[in-house]
Amino acid sequence: MDWLTENLWSAWLAAAVVLGVAEMFSLDLILIMLAVGAVSGMVLALLGAPFALQAVVAAGASVGMLALVRPSMAKKLHDGPTLTQGHDKLLGQQGTVTQAISGLQVGRVSLGGDVWTAAPYDETLTIAEGETVEVLQIRGATAYVHPVPRLEP
Repeated sequence: MDWLTENLWSAWLAAAVVLGVAEMFSLDLILIMLAVGAVSGMVLALLGAPFALQAVVAAGASVGMLALVRPSMAKKLHDGPTLTQGHDKLLGQQGTVTQAISGLQVGRVSLGGDVWTAAPYDETLTIAEGETVEVLQIRGATAYVHPVPRLEP
């Protein structure tokens, strides 16, 4: 029994390692917070503190990590930038009309170095060549655009 009390730090270390490895499979950021508590228990065991104090500090550190650190970490992990691919990345972009567009006839628009078939979002509009437009919608291979207003001096 003396060996166990003298080497209780190794039990805390083993618990921290097991919790850390289990966290790699769960990715919930819960087990890693408990592992931090186990590490704090290990530090107190190395300093010679009684087991009751080690357990209380480990539990307190775990609860503190779960209450104070985990919410902000989880928010940072889940609130990253969204990746837009395909046609969705063109929505909101501006381009230049290379062939006149009207409600009766589709034209062409240069968007991000590519030329797209384009139609006016408002079918009553006619958009002249050289005008700057904004993409409001993509249907199939046609961009539905609206002219960007210009400030006239």
